Amino acid sequence: MPLGPPHVARSDSRSAVLVGRRAELATLRAAVAAPPSLVLVEGEAGVGKSRLVGELLATPDLAGVRRLVGQCELLQEPLPLSPLLDAFRLAGPDLALSPPGNPVVGALAPLLPEVAEHLPAPLPALSDQLAERHRVFRAAIALLDHLSPLVLVLEDVHWADGGTQDFLAFLATYQPRELSVILTVRSGAGPLPVREAFARAPSGPARSIRLAPLRPPEVEQLASSILRTDVPAAFATSLYEKTGGIPFVVEEVLRTLPEHLPAGEIPGRPDVLADLAVPTVLRDVLLQRLSSLDHGAQEILRAAAVVGMTPDEGILAEVTGRGPAEIAEALAQAQAAGLLHEHDGGCRFRHRLAWQIVYESVATSSRRWLHLKTARALQSAGGPKPLAQLAHHFRLAGSAAEFVANAEAAADTALAHGNDATAARFLLQALQLGEPAGEVRVRLAVKLGKAAVDGLAQTQAVPILERLLATEPLPAGLRGELRFALGRLLRQHGAARAGYLQIEQAVPDLADRPGLLGRALAALAAPETVVDRHFSEHAVRCDQAEEAARRSGERGVHVAVRIARASLLLEQGDPASWRLIDELLRDDALRSAPREHARACLNWAQGALHIGQLRRAETLLAEGRRTADQAEYLRLAEVVELVAAAVDHALGRWKGLTDRLRRLSGFHPALPQPSHGTASHFAAASFDIRLLHGALLAATGPAEEATASLGDVVAVTERVGAVWPLISARTTLSRLLLTLGDAEGAASAATAALADVRAKGNWVWGAESVLCLTDALDAVGRTDEAGPLVDELGAGIGDADAPLAQAALLSARAVLLRARDAQQQADRLLVAAHTRLGEAGLRYQEATARERLGRWRCERGAADGGRILEDALRSYGELGADRDIARICRTMRSNGVAIPYPWRGGRPSHGRVLSSREREVALLAANGRTNQEIAEELFLSRRTVESHVASVLRKLGCRSRRELPAMMPLPVDGD
Repeated sequence: MPLGPPHVARSDSRSAVLVGRRAELATLRAAVAAPPSLVLVEGEAGVGKSRLVGELLATPDLAGVRRLVGQCELLQEPLPLSPLLDAFRLAGPDLALSPPGNPVVGALAPLLPEVAEHLPAPLPALSDQLAERHRVFRAAIALLDHLSPLVLVLEDVHWADGGTQDFLAFLATYQPRELSVILTVRSGAGPLPVREAFARAPSGPARSIRLAPLRPPEVEQLASSILRTDVPAAFATSLYEKTGGIPFVVEEVLRTLPEHLPAGEIPGRPDVLADLAVPTVLRDVLLQRLSSLDHGAQEILRAAAVVGMTPDEGILAEVTGRGPAEIAEALAQAQAAGLLHEHDGGCRFRHRLAWQIVYESVATSSRRWLHLKTARALQSAGGPKPLAQLAHHFRLAGSAAEFVANAEAAADTALAHGNDATAARFLLQALQLGEPAGEVRVRLAVKLGKAAVDGLAQTQAVPILERLLATEPLPAGLRGELRFALGRLLRQHGAARAGYLQIEQAVPDLADRPGLLGRALAALAAPETVVDRHFSEHAVRCDQAEEAARRSGERGVHVAVRIARASLLLEQGDPASWRLIDELLRDDALRSAPREHARACLNWAQGALHIGQLRRAETLLAEGRRTADQAEYLRLAEVVELVAAAVDHALGRWKGLTDRLRRLSGFHPALPQPSHGTASHFAAASFDIRLLHGALLAATGPAEEATASLGDVVAVTERVGAVWPLISARTTLSRLLLTLGDAEGAASAATAALADVRAKGNWVWGAESVLCLTDALDAVGRTDEAGPLVDELGAGIGDADAPLAQAALLSARAVLLRARDAQQQADRLLVAAHTRLGEAGLRYQEATARERLGRWRCERGAADGGRILEDALRSYGELGADRDIARICRTMRSNGVAIPYPWRGGRPSHGRVLSSREREVALLAANGRTNQEIAEELFLSRRTVESHVASVLRKLGCRSRRELPAMMPLPVDGD
């Protein structure tokens, strides 16, 4: 079976055995033994990632499995997929024996001329670059499937370009069943975009194997293996101190020591290491090797380092002016010295550190000159221009104008391929390092504003756009375009009010650009983004946007405005929204713009969730996910998962939801403090993630954590002016405080939410707040004060098609009627609310309405009250709502209703079901026994009992031992 070349050529300085990696190798073997599997092998440079993978590939376990290895380069074209293509080239013999039959694989033929004769015929080119890219991705998946069972290794993925990262994310979703993928990644090399996709792969999250430096005993073992003799502890300790336990550095140091001392004497001479200063050991070693070459070879090798990690011999000959024979001799000398190794028929620097040390040995003035000559050589070569490499070399040559031109061209190419993140990085470099002239700077900034919204460079782009707007005299149209881009970036990063204000300021400047004006006004029509604009203002903006779209004559702008109109109507529960949404989903203009199509579906899905239209939300989520996947719109992956989590929360599918939210919450870098002073430490999506987490905690406990989480969301969203989820967070906090017996706190939170509702003018968003405030006032005997508020709510929502709001209105009216002793009328309204919630699929709200009805009926002696409470208890049990379980059990106890056992309906424990020992302790504590008495009865230490009691209180969401009697009997593990 084909096996890719090892990353580092084996030499006498390498240990014959793998040291200190037994557990990691076992993990790796287990992963590839059970495909499909994804593994990230992570660690700093030289720590042994490639060695570990090499040991795996050499194991007898893989004797019948193909093994392909590809190497990522430091410099990449926007979409080269070069490491994958390198791996496929190694499969030539296998493809010759068994050619793939899937015709889509023909899309790879132009990219793999070496094996094209074994592939299906090339396919006709597609006019749509994104479709072509997607077809290449599908072809690669099909070829991997054909070659399976297969272990695919891609080395140094931290250097992978955006296209390769995108393919890996695609592969994580569509991984063949008999494929194992292993990526080696350098820690500290910055964020790895594919990490999130690997964490959420359908086959299961990728395993991460982190390699740490060796410990002193392991360095001793490694040195003993390399030197083939026992190494005294003193030598090993000195070696560890000088090398930091990095295996590669240990090997390099031990390679050079025989030059100073006979090998047999080395173990007894720890002083031999004294001259090797830390942390420059490796630099000294490799510079020594470099100096061992003849003068001409040194010059050629230094030029090779400027050309790149894998220098092209033709380019190198042109840069140095040397002939092919002299170039070949110099590279052979460097390979013999261990500075290079053979790679894919050519030479490559043996390690990134080897390249870096040789590169840095070039004098600065010579380095700039060599970069310029390399750029000129690349320019004069035939074929497509390697724009990324040209930009790199011109930048380091100090040729600012040529660097900016090539960086902009590379960005344009990346944008044409849908690779916004790569485009944004090129544009950032051009703006930050190139210092282009004013007109060019503005043009680049406009492109950056567009690319950064969908790329990964929002944080860096914001200050650049702000500085341009503050210092550059711009014509109105350009100033408006920059403000619009800046506003979108700020909103995307969580600074809702600041972003909204920027877009508002852009509107006058865009008067003569109706297309952009229509889009800016459509953005201002979105009601959920800012707290201090009334719905009527959003409606006016939407009308203005329609007029601008009409003036522009652009179909895309017209569609964008209709999307905004649908969202505006949807958030108010207007039935007309669904007619407009259905029309748009059938509109070819929207369907031909897959990114806009996907964004619209996800925005509408969120709006449907806001009003309680869960089935519509599920349908829109599915279409948004499918469209985003087809368009390979990777930036939306997080939004898709967020909306999916929100839908699952609303539908009561809570299993594993906490872990999903934790994973989602880990991808929100902080936004630096901009000049407007409204920075948020959360990206916009993080608001919703934290709200969901807080709402889940409010039902599952512990209460303190839920209160803190919701309070955090309130504080941040209030500061940045984001109306959603401010109102919802305050409402959820109000309900939580009410269950904790803090009626005054609950009333205060609900009142604050209603102030936001009135300012916004959308009572559909305020119905739950009205119910919370009504309950709070009822708890303190001031129910009558809620009457006018409930009437105001009824007038505000009218006949809105919003199940959540309508059910809250019915419940609030029921509370008022019950306070007036109209018990039967109150029950009828509450039953109607319960029915509406059930029909909508809002399981948690349905359970709370059932609990309320059961409690009311028990309190007035109705025979079915206990059964209704029991039904509510089982619903909470299925959800895992432990705090609600604790509360309803107290209610049942106080009303003389027997608690059924077991009651949880087989739900997963979520880590909150008591163990047998905890149950014993809880029962005794509930009967009034002290910790000392429990300890004596169960033959435990007092400290152990205290630990059990604390665990019981935490799991059950109880604030003190006094609440335990209401909680017994309790479920036990294994019930």
